[in-house]
Amino acid sequence: MTTPGSSVRPDEQLFVTHTRQSGHMQRLELHSPWAFCVAESVRTALHVVLEGACRLVPTAGSPQLRVGRGDLILLTHGTGHVLADDSSPPPGRPDANSRRSIVLTGGYQVNCPLPLLASLPDVVYIQSDRCPEQGVRAIVDLLGAELEEDRPGARTVVPALEDALLPLVVRAWLDDCAERSREHTPKTLSDLAIATALERIHAEPERAWTISALGREVALSRSAFAHRFTRAVGEPPHAYLAHWRMTVAARLLRDSDLNLAAVALRVGYASEFAFAKAFKRDYGIAPGSFRRQSAA
Repeated sequence: MTTPGSSVRPDEQLFVTHTRQSGHMQRLELHSPWAFCVAESVRTALHVVLEGACRLVPTAGSPQLRVGRGDLILLTHGTGHVLADDSSPPPGRPDANSRRSIVLTGGYQVNCPLPLLASLPDVVYIQSDRCPEQGVRAIVDLLGAELEEDRPGARTVVPALEDALLPLVVRAWLDDCAERSREHTPKTLSDLAIATALERIHAEPERAWTISALGREVALSRSAFAHRFTRAVGEPPHAYLAHWRMTVAARLLRDSDLNLAAVALRVGYASEFAFAKAFKRDYGIAPGSFRRQSAA
């Protein structure tokens, strides 16, 4: 598949010999020549190359990027793009000697842009040698294993791993910025204490977080934490927490079989009624109706 304006050859096609999927996260085994297009959307796209190599071709006209084994890319603002095989074999069907690539691909669909991502560039690129230092590799390995082996409970485990991965990817990118030059670090994410608090929120949205509790996590008083968080992120901690909880809830409603009471508990609501009220306030629709529309 190709997209207008890209430099992907018309003869390149997607050859998938094996696919494992849980919700919107997939493990694709591909054989050259291959390419696939991801349309512009509200989704923040995530791709990890487990084997082989590929080219990222943003449809917005940005330079191509070669993505090697172990590398990770996050397209933060829903930019349309193409992933294409990095080899140049003759056109035609793949054979036993064709090059194999394995790619994890998925993303995060949000109701409105997350402040965590607002100041990031369109393409966040984390090279493989940076992944182990930030815990990214551990999460990626778990995701790959869950999808490859189709383990029981994968529909619950995989989304939780995706949620935990997002702030780790952002932290790895920030650390790279700090090594190159602090001037290149977005001001909204340069505060390490606030970046750490965001990691806690993303990893455990079900916890009964208070401003004081989050402040203790990063050794700040309640007032100092609230002030620094609001200045860095653009909204108060409780507002960001509520926003992220509803983002997670929407994903669980789309991608899991959990009943509404279980979804409510996973995002910190003991009452299904309170959860439904909060969800409808954000999405303009009841959780049950949202699930039915997503499945249609």
